[in-house]
Amino acid sequence: MRVIIDASNVAHSRKGDDDKPRLENILKAAEELRKLGYEPVIIADASLRHEIDDKEEFKKYLEKGEFKQVPPGTNADHFILKLAEEENAKILSNDAFKEYSDEFQDIGSRRIPYNFKEDKIVIGRPSKPKRVKNVLQKICAEILGEFERKGFDYYKVKRGKKLSGIAIAKEAIDRIEKVEEEGLEPKLEGLFMKLPLFDKFMELVEEAERTGDFIIFVLVNPQDYREVVKYAGNIAVTVFERLKLDHAPLVAVRNDVFIKKGRFEVNILYSDEVMEEAPYDINIIINDHDYNFVKKNSRNIASTVAARIGSWRFPIVSVKPSMLMENPGEFEVILEKGGSS
Repeated sequence: MRVIIDASNVAHSRKGDDDKPRLENILKAAEELRKLGYEPVIIADASLRHEIDDKEEFKKYLEKGEFKQVPPGTNADHFILKLAEEENAKILSNDAFKEYSDEFQDIGSRRIPYNFKEDKIVIGRPSKPKRVKNVLQKICAEILGEFERKGFDYYKVKRGKKLSGIAIAKEAIDRIEKVEEEGLEPKLEGLFMKLPLFDKFMELVEEAERTGDFIIFVLVNPQDYREVVKYAGNIAVTVFERLKLDHAPLVAVRNDVFIKKGRFEVNILYSDEVMEEAPYDINIIINDHDYNFVKKNSRNIASTVAARIGSWRFPIVSVKPSMLMENPGEFEVILEKGGSS
């Protein structure tokens, strides 16, 4: 791997009696990096040649191409950071480059610190890459967007309401009442026109006797899942009795990566609107930094997608790392026609 030596930073880190930056520092850094198996690339700003303690020797390294100089008028720090990004290289420097942290978010994982102990340079280690915030939400948003582009609507509300069993029941009651006020007749007419055979009609009637008219997907943060599952039966009974429905609704609690802890949302659908299986399985190609985290949460991704598109069964979510994706937060989503889990 290439390591760009921030020559000005290294040269100034240990000055001689004349208080000038030292060429020796750069040479020792390059030598030590080679011993560690790295390929050093020495980049100096335009002013260093005028400040260095051994100007003639420094000039020779420039002329031989062993040192490279940033073009005049170019910001050396930005040049080094950009080059490191383009070549996926590390940077040997004790400069934290804080003023560039917004543009280059992986500085900590690229920068290798160092220090001199007497005449010996000690090479440190870069920080571990920071995980991009909300990567699961970004992946799910991309997946749901892909479903929408393929003609499948999904439940979009993400803000969440304060979580409690009674709050969930009240929200479900309000939503179902609103639906019933708008009238079920057009819905039933649409369903009737879809029935091709009398036998199929009888199957649906028998199924309706076993299940509710509505399915209530309760979307919760994974940390709240076990607690909310305990409410499911009471929610169903409360909604059934309050609205005097023919059948108690089916309440399905689902983990949702968009919902914050202590909040909830509900996606309420007619039973016949709910898909038995997700129409597509999901392939996620992800960078190495996020691979383990995303793979560990693949079930939560599947749950989020299923509940929001209205699928009873979860899609299969496959997570694979890619060496071509170098930065935290990079991913690609591919939907694939398939079965379900």
